[in-house]
Amino acid sequence: MSAPPRLLNEIATSRAGDKGDDSLIAVYARPSVDVEELARILTPERIAAHFDLPVENVRIFGMREHGCLVIHLSSRLAGGVTRSTNADPHGKTLAFHLLDLPIEGPPRPSYR
Repeated sequence: MSAPPRLLNEIATSRAGDKGDDSLIAVYARPSVDVEELARILTPERIAAHFDLPVENVRIFGMREHGCLVIHLSSRLAGGVTRSTNADPHGKTLAFHLLDLPIEGPPRPSYR
């Protein structure tokens, strides 16, 4: 039986919001993780593939002094939360989806 893949939520947390047709997702490195590790993992190409977006719709801003990266997803909400017929495309849902991104390395042990 193989181990499940390691996911971004093991090394980061997130907060999100949306305005109109855009989402902003702040991804914070957990205390034991260097924000530069997040920067290596979270490339525009990788995020675009994860969200099935064109790469030009993904911009990443470093806020390394705060231990986070801010990801701007444009044209992702199908017209905006109040206009979209999509099921729950809100920023918070997108933040949780981003935390399910598989990353390299063995999973950390579970202490449940």
